[in-house]
Amino acid sequence: MIHRLFAVLLGLLSSSAALAAGPHGDGTDAMFGGGPVSTLGGGLVLLSLLFATVGCGLGFVAGYRRDPQLYRWAQSAAYGFSGAMIAANFLMVYALVTHDFSVRYVAEVGSRATPLYFTIVSLWASLNGSILFWGGILGIYTAGVTWHLGNNHREYAPWVLHVQLGIAIFFAFLVASIANPFAPVSPVPPDGPGPNPLLQNHWLMAVHPPMLYLGYVGMSVPYSMICASLLAGRMEAGWMAPVRRWMLIPWTFLSVGIVLGGWWSYAVLGWGGAWAWDPVENASFHPWLTGTAFVHSAMVLERRGRLRDWTLLLGMSTFLLTLVGTFMTRSGVFNSVHSFTQSDIGPVFLVFIGITLTYSLLLLTFRAHKLDEAAQATDQRLGAKANKSMSLLSRETAILVQNGLFSAFTFTVLIGTLWPLIVEAVEERRISVGEPYFDKWALPIGLGIVFMMGVGPMLPWGRQNADKALWRALPAAVFGVLTVVVFAATGFTGPISLLTLFVVGFTFWSNANEILDPARKRMATHKEGPGTALRKVLLRGRRRFGGHVAHYGVLMAVFALALSKGYRVEQDFPVKKGDTVQFQGYDVHFAGAEMRSDKDEQGLEYRTALVSTFELSKNGSLIGLKEPRMNFYKTQREPIYTPDVHSRPWGDLYFSIISVPGDGSSAVVRLIWQPFQVWMWLCAPMIALGTLICLWPERRKQRSAAPAASAVPPNVAPGSAK
Repeated sequence: MIHRLFAVLLGLLSSSAALAAGPHGDGTDAMFGGGPVSTLGGGLVLLSLLFATVGCGLGFVAGYRRDPQLYRWAQSAAYGFSGAMIAANFLMVYALVTHDFSVRYVAEVGSRATPLYFTIVSLWASLNGSILFWGGILGIYTAGVTWHLGNNHREYAPWVLHVQLGIAIFFAFLVASIANPFAPVSPVPPDGPGPNPLLQNHWLMAVHPPMLYLGYVGMSVPYSMICASLLAGRMEAGWMAPVRRWMLIPWTFLSVGIVLGGWWSYAVLGWGGAWAWDPVENASFHPWLTGTAFVHSAMVLERRGRLRDWTLLLGMSTFLLTLVGTFMTRSGVFNSVHSFTQSDIGPVFLVFIGITLTYSLLLLTFRAHKLDEAAQATDQRLGAKANKSMSLLSRETAILVQNGLFSAFTFTVLIGTLWPLIVEAVEERRISVGEPYFDKWALPIGLGIVFMMGVGPMLPWGRQNADKALWRALPAAVFGVLTVVVFAATGFTGPISLLTLFVVGFTFWSNANEILDPARKRMATHKEGPGTALRKVLLRGRRRFGGHVAHYGVLMAVFALALSKGYRVEQDFPVKKGDTVQFQGYDVHFAGAEMRSDKDEQGLEYRTALVSTFELSKNGSLIGLKEPRMNFYKTQREPIYTPDVHSRPWGDLYFSIISVPGDGSSAVVRLIWQPFQVWMWLCAPMIALGTLICLWPERRKQRSAAPAASAVPPNVAPGSAK
């Protein structure tokens, strides 16, 4: 068997070398040759492909035979893939920093005039580098899950490595062939054009893309673990906990990445908005919706043993949607500020999506019944009786309803995103689906989801009578009404905004009461003080508390969206030097504009900027200077407009330059007032904090001397009962 694997591998490597040799075989796109960085980089990528291929095969055989020795070899191969791919990424960073223009990717995005900061982040600034970076993060996750599984869950772990390294084969093959960033260049150019100016215009480009990558790539781990359950033909109660944890990690990164992307759009593009239903924005939203539904559905499966097939389908769909999102970004089918140019990667990605979809459906079709057989065997052995009924007034039902809303939201956004492509392919005409369509459906479905976030915590697991449920809902409804009254009194009187504020207030109180009510009961029964009772409740229910903190992050985003978008005020002012205009209670004085030069660490100029200076005052007191600017890059003819923002908890005053003549004596400035906008950015650390609390390991009071329950003797067929 091992000899056959190596034979297959040699054929695969030969194919990679042929692809890497370029379409004309002239050596310009060769994997090897050129400078030492090209040679070493190409070798590391092929080595990662070697380890991924061997490890994938070993994982399959180890899972089928339950062979611990083969499993250890598969673990070594997984670490080998991770080490080689991560090393290739560091090597590319070295090539970028040292300006080695003999490497094709450096020649495409590098420049001696680019500051070191932007030189490093240009690793993911263009197509081939972003695929290499994707492979590096896949290496981190692969090493992480390999280490985490260790010798635990031995009936699942080999299958996890089999699927995870199968995914790794595709990306390693991609980097080794049509997306090869290490190909040598001849003749070697003296300098390069530098990264896209949009990517050099704000520090968020060093954070936003890696967060999205950590979210996208990380979804491969829960997918591999779900496939492992089906391949093993069993799903024990203790297996869903690690699957859910491994979903929470990339889900958090994806949540933060989406918010940071909105912040980047707000801080760079000058239109004063954070979300425009751009196709590539939607591409990141799809897996977030299904991932969120999975996290909640997995709780029902873990606690009550219900919604199993639905939960598995959600987990698989989340990874598939990350692949669809990657295709949208890198195929060139969408014209977006977020997307890369047209490339040959698009068709290859479509093939991989098709293979992954087919593989997932086959597993669900032919292996899901094995989970039923294993569960029935376990119930018979333990003498347990399955109770599949679900009360209408239970937390399970609330989560199921919320899952339905998440699915409807995903389907609506996905159809709106892909419909123009479908129409163009079928009827050869171009249409666009804009904000009115998305807003029309997002408002009712989104409010329904947030409302169910408040209903769920009120209901217990199991059954509850209607009178008790209504009594628990009354305080939350009262708090929602009070929220509406307070904001209506301050001028926020739009019916849609007031409905949103009621739902936010209702859900806020419902989640807070899940912590306060147990604390009140401890105070009454144990005669503890408020601080002691609350501390013990939080420590004993840390996972539940973390979930509520993450809910508050979502509520902050909904609150900010409702008021900043619903009560936005925008006006353009033509001003001359020395003019003062009044806007939303502020005095804005135009002090003039001047050209400035921005230089890198070596003193080389990498851009010039026409900076307009405005003195901002209120009630006669100077608040500060705001300096929106027009940045000019040598590689781009048109300037990039960069706004400036005066931000406070109650609202943002946004300065965006429309036009400025060369002498700086006048300008047209767009002033935008957006209430409570800053709460949108604060939701990201709140969500991250909540997830960190959920993931923080419990303190172990004692070590168990018993052998691990997951240990399975070798040579037992998958899915067979003892």
